Amino acid sequence: MTRNDTSYMRHVSIVNIAVSLLIANICFIIGAAVAEQEQPTSVGRCSPAVFFMHFFYLALFFWMLISALLLFYRTVMVFSQMSRARMMVIAFIVGYGAPLLIAVITVASTAGHEKYITKQLACWLNWNESRALLAFVIPALTIVAINLVVLIVVLYKMLRRGVGATTQPDEKHALVVIARCVAILTPIFGLTWGFGIGTMVSRNEGIHVVFALLNSLQGLFILVFGTLLDSKVRESLAVKLPLQNLSSSRTQSTSAGSSSTSGVNFFQRMRRRNVYNVSEANTSSAVTNSSNSSYAIINS
Repeated sequence: MTRNDTSYMRHVSIVNIAVSLLIANICFIIGAAVAEQEQPTSVGRCSPAVFFMHFFYLALFFWMLISALLLFYRTVMVFSQMSRARMMVIAFIVGYGAPLLIAVITVASTAGHEKYITKQLACWLNWNESRALLAFVIPALTIVAINLVVLIVVLYKMLRRGVGATTQPDEKHALVVIARCVAILTPIFGLTWGFGIGTMVSRNEGIHVVFALLNSLQGLFILVFGTLLDSKVRESLAVKLPLQNLSSSRTQSTSAGSSSTSGVNFFQRMRRRNVYNVSEANTSSAVTNSSNSSYAIINS
């Protein structure tokens, strides 16, 4: 699954997105519990939860930005080559260094005036007095806007290179290609966080419900669209899981072997049906390999 640099960095990004989202949501639950117990909220107990929540939510957005820029890099800059080590260094500096810098500056500029967190209802960044919430809103919405632009560019490139002419008959329609790409990339790029604008400018309960529902299920969407629907992941599971059963129980060796064979055949059929070959026939081999590796990010 990680034989080439593009696939490797894709999985590194997904792992760090998942870890950041997990820790941020745990901090959110802790902050909610503290705010529910104390009114007004305790600065001493809320501040650590708010800091780590701020840091890891920002890390989530910056790792989603890295995923988008990786796809953009492999889609547009097809002749450019960057080593895996260099990509890793850049990714971790941007993914964790930039959020940490923003979180520390926010604390340093507001904590002395006791305007770092809200005084009532929730453990979160202050808005009414210090506008500290902008230290989260501005980077988050900026990244969502950049990722949306990357998604549009990727869709344009795929359609322009004639996806419909090289895919299976049931996937030739451009709308099918667009729908698949949007379903896979939306949770990884965090585009549903764009509904946060509606929660800031409107008190309509419907917008708040949609925002909470989509973003609370972001991890599930990443699991389904970013991992389980990956043909290479399914193929690997079909091979490895029966082999583990084979080694643990000799009495089930025959059934495990037949299950492995049928599983591999099934996932190979799925892979042949789902994989997109978006390279052009008349391009050079270097461009073809780079194009194919970039679209492996969308549907391996």
